[in-house]
Amino acid sequence: QVQLEEPGGGSVQAGGSLKLSCTALGYTVYTYRELCVAWFREAPGKEREWVAYISSDWSIDYADSVLGRFDISRDNYKNTMYLRMNHLKPDDTAMYYCSVYGDKSCGDLRADGVDHWGKGALVTVAS
Repeated sequence: QVQLEEPGGGSVQAGGSLKLSCTALGYTVYTYRELCVAWFREAPGKEREWVAYISSDWSIDYADSVLGRFDISRDNYKNTMYLRMNHLKPDDTAMYYCSVYGDKSCGDLRADGVDHWGKGALVTVAS
């Protein structure tokens, strides 16, 4: 059974930084490395939106709203993905969800195609 453990979140002042992590249980290291994994977020009253993805071949892409400020990475030996968030803004306040898109192409990433979701980590940025 696959579970995504997503501890953390936190509250910071605008301009601050946070790092989120997400460990996937239920995969071997050999299968995890073949997966497209991604971060989404959902702000109050808004739809869930894609933030960043990292593919099995280490291709990376970001939403325009976070480009240059966020950094996605993965450690395939630990079945873990990360999201380093710098220069945070109040508009970044949201519940952040890690996800596994499976062995599908990250280029086709969409929320309704996600195989597994983390439970979410609340990030609050004060102005």
